[in-house]
Amino acid sequence: MNMKRLQIAFALLFAISMGADAQGFLKKLKDKVKEKVENKIENKVDKVVDSEVDDLLGDGKKSETKKANQQDVDDHWGSEPKEDAPTAATSSDFKRGSVVMFQDDVTAEQVGEFPSKWDLIEGSAEVKTLGGKKAIEVTNGGIITPLIKEKGAYLPEEFTIEYDFYYWNRREDIGLNDIKLCLANKDDRSANPLSPSDNAFTLKHNVCDGSDHGYDYNNGSWGETKSGGFNYKFTQGWHHVALSFNKRALKVYFDGNRVVNLPRVQQPTWFCFEVPGDYHDLTFIRNVVLAKGAVALYDRNAQSMTAVEKAIAETGKFVTNNILFKTGKADLLPESMAEIQKVADYMKKNPTARFEVQGHTDNQGSDKINDPLSQQRAESVVKALESLGVDAFNLRAVGKGSHEPVADNKTEAGRAQNRRVEFIKK
Repeated sequence: MNMKRLQIAFALLFAISMGADAQGFLKKLKDKVKEKVENKIENKVDKVVDSEVDDLLGDGKKSETKKANQQDVDDHWGSEPKEDAPTAATSSDFKRGSVVMFQDDVTAEQVGEFPSKWDLIEGSAEVKTLGGKKAIEVTNGGIITPLIKEKGAYLPEEFTIEYDFYYWNRREDIGLNDIKLCLANKDDRSANPLSPSDNAFTLKHNVCDGSDHGYDYNNGSWGETKSGGFNYKFTQGWHHVALSFNKRALKVYFDGNRVVNLPRVQQPTWFCFEVPGDYHDLTFIRNVVLAKGAVALYDRNAQSMTAVEKAIAETGKFVTNNILFKTGKADLLPESMAEIQKVADYMKKNPTARFEVQGHTDNQGSDKINDPLSQQRAESVVKALESLGVDAFNLRAVGKGSHEPVADNKTEAGRAQNRRVEFIKK
């Protein structure tokens, strides 16, 4: 290419030196260059058109240059999703029931002892420390169930169950499906619900390397037990499991992600945890919560009004027990963000609405501790809303301590109701 340019330069110098007679030569040279350029452009256009026609005809033959150029664009900007790609809402719509019936975070238990809020059906269980946190270890084919004084069935038509379990990276000394959450379908709580037919639903999830998890359920049709499975890969450490049952519909969430969605399941009566094997130092649970109330059933005739919108429209405030904090602190727990997001969505949809964010505690501890703690918790919620794009001008944090209870502080269920956050529209 450089040689051709050099030749043209010499030709031009020669033409100039020839004087007026060179004009004809220059014209010829100009016409020649023009012809060459037009030919090159025409060839390039033909190649592009041919490539696009091939694509339209479906023979899939794209030039390697085009592929390379497109890959450069994709790598830099990220390829656009196809318009016809199927999509689905991976719902994180879990909401804890409004009335806590049973709760145990194990913090008050003594290490080495059987957990005081539980009953033993078979095997053994004791409180241990794992990663600096107290937890319940179930061993020797153990089965434990909450210590509920009333006999017989106690699960209502609508309820939620939550708990944390510890997931290990691959260990050779542990098998699969080592922890089971069993929702029994019989009233006798002394019976061993090992058989799938004795359960309305059984969640079987691995605690070691492996992403396969399973479940058995009875939909009430002639006592027939059905099975299913799903993939969910954990990292080593503590993970949160949540279950919602509403009259017939059952949903399960791992770390806020819905992994099971069954439209019809038999009404459960009571629940237990089972470890079907002789495992030691491997299977741990903590932070178990049973609450009355559940994720709302899907109603195709329901209006699009959200729970926040409905509560504010009817009462002028939104009250929730689903914004949770570390014990004795103002630090929000990760699972609280789903509830705070709902409030943020409402406020961004209604940018002129102003709210007083009230923090309330139970009566455990003195006012000297609870009053500033409730204020700090309200401020934490305000900061979280700001981080989600809510205008800080429309928010005011107020700590109410334990001075405005809505339930009896003498019971755990009552204290759980009193630990709440209220959003009062101003």
